[in-house]
Amino acid sequence: MWQDSNNAYGASSSQNQYYAGAPPVQGVPLQFYAPSPVSSTFYSGSRPSLDGNVGAQGTINSQGMASGYGGNIQPAGGWWTAFGTGGFEGEPPLLEELGFNFAHIRAKTLTVLNPLSRVDERIMDDADLAGPLLFFLCFGTFLLFSGKPQFGYIYGVGLLGSASIYTLLNLMAESGIDAYRVVSVLGYCLLPMVGVSALSVVLTLDGSLGYVLSILSILWCTYAASGIFVAVLRMSDQRFLVAYPVGLLYGCFALLSVFKVGGTGSSK
Repeated sequence: MWQDSNNAYGASSSQNQYYAGAPPVQGVPLQFYAPSPVSSTFYSGSRPSLDGNVGAQGTINSQGMASGYGGNIQPAGGWWTAFGTGGFEGEPPLLEELGFNFAHIRAKTLTVLNPLSRVDERIMDDADLAGPLLFFLCFGTFLLFSGKPQFGYIYGVGLLGSASIYTLLNLMAESGIDAYRVVSVLGYCLLPMVGVSALSVVLTLDGSLGYVLSILSILWCTYAASGIFVAVLRMSDQRFLVAYPVGLLYGCFALLSVFKVGGTGSSK
């Protein structure tokens, strides 16, 4: 008969070790395969090659991943971590993304404080208003402490003067300059005038000493600003023509520092 064990078409002993795992369930047709103990070695519950190790600080080490995909996630800290470089490797600080580059602010401030040094012609490639706004705020605050609340005059003179200098420079220079850089240069070069306004808190500038300090600050601001404009616009032959309107602008700021505008007399 065809059910003989010696038949070539019958189930052999080598095949039974794969198909003889459990007895067939009654009523379920075509049950040819049942899980065998051999399959557990291929589909075990734990796969060591794909398991990862997460450290205490979030460092992910995996045996199956290449080293180029590794990263280091810093642990969560206080509110000051938002201003640092934590989070991801190579991520710039938040203030730098917002336009506050303290390295460039420091370089421009040192250029104004040392006007006799050589000015780089690319110093205003990264023009910003963070430093100028800070200096204008300090200038008005020191005048407020000295009894001269003149914030409106400061910003009014600054806006009108910047627009005038912008118009003159674009008429004189071949390459031209944008208003953003004009305001940035004028604001940074106001730093000596800020020092005079700080002295007005403890000293009376409506006198010989105040007049001398005001004249020195005007010359300092004018020399620094004209030097930067000449270096950026490459118009060294026209430095005195650039310095004249700039000096008039800083002269107005000096008058605001010495006298109390809108009062009955000079402040003493």
